[in-house]
Amino acid sequence: MYIHQRTEWPGFKWDQAALEPVLGTIRNKQGRLVGCMESLGFSLRNEAILETMTLEVVNTSDIEGEVLNTDQVRSSIARKLGIEYSGLIPSNRNVDGIVEVLLEATQNFKNQLTEERLFEWHAALFQTSKSGLQKITIAGWRKDDAGPMQVVSGSMGKEKVHFEAPDALRVPLEMKIFMDWFNGNQPIDPVLKSAIAHFWFVTIHPFDDGNGRIARAIADMQLARADGMQQRFYSMSAQILLERKGYYQILEESQKGGLDVTRWLQWFLQCFDAALSTSEETLKKVIQKARFWEYLKEKKINERQKLIINKLLDGFHGKLSSSKWAKIAKCSQDTALRDIQNLIDQLVLVKEESGGRSTSYIMVDRL
Repeated sequence: MYIHQRTEWPGFKWDQAALEPVLGTIRNKQGRLVGCMESLGFSLRNEAILETMTLEVVNTSDIEGEVLNTDQVRSSIARKLGIEYSGLIPSNRNVDGIVEVLLEATQNFKNQLTEERLFEWHAALFQTSKSGLQKITIAGWRKDDAGPMQVVSGSMGKEKVHFEAPDALRVPLEMKIFMDWFNGNQPIDPVLKSAIAHFWFVTIHPFDDGNGRIARAIADMQLARADGMQQRFYSMSAQILLERKGYYQILEESQKGGLDVTRWLQWFLQCFDAALSTSEETLKKVIQKARFWEYLKEKKINERQKLIINKLLDGFHGKLSSSKWAKIAKCSQDTALRDIQNLIDQLVLVKEESGGRSTSYIMVDRL
């Protein structure tokens, strides 16, 4: 028997005492991070927001097996938030759609969650009436025409069924009950409310597709309420992706048995705690990056050089050669070599000592 089939559904319960220790740790980390964010200058804060929002968008899609172009995501977020960033590139409608959902959820966290709002999110995620090759209902509750809604993970042909959602006929009423609860003022810790909202929405699974991404957007919306600020400075989805196997396992386990969701809440809080710790490291990198650009302020840097420097500071994969420079910056090999030599002369780049078949370059150690 699934929990949504029980007569006491959705009367969730949990062991508050078992959760208090990690809740205390989380509150302490949240306080430190909010203080750190507020102490940053405007440009640094924007850089931190851009970095964490990019992680959130890329990873919430990756959890569902959809790989987005990180540069497109970063560019889309920067444009929508009006953040100046070197090397912006065009982004496709699919990228813009998931960015719009996350920004709308967190920027307008004080607004009520409504059917109309959820349908708008769903329409933003799916530009056509298909998910892959399968036809789905867009901006409307699922109808289960092809049979019961099953929550699965894994690639095609290797799917694992984790649980079966409530019948489609129940969805409108189930969602009304959920939204009334989410919009209400219960005496629940706001972080716990985020975890419960995530779990409850996933259990109902009201759409044909996109339920995981929307569940995480709802959780982020509630976490924004917990922080009392629009600016996001940590990525839950990045941490969930790292623990994806455990994520699906605990969701599956929690769908069976009684309405006690203590184990799910413990998993969510531990994941959130790890996300906050990662965010502390991200903020350190943002500050280091800003210091490097401060070092470059008096130097003459063209747009191609800015693009490559940003990629190096964000964590360039592999070795930087003149051929890679030419490909990324969309210029000739000769132009790439001139750009590189210019940065070497300005003490920004140095040749790597390792040598090899082709010369590679790294940033000077100014961090």
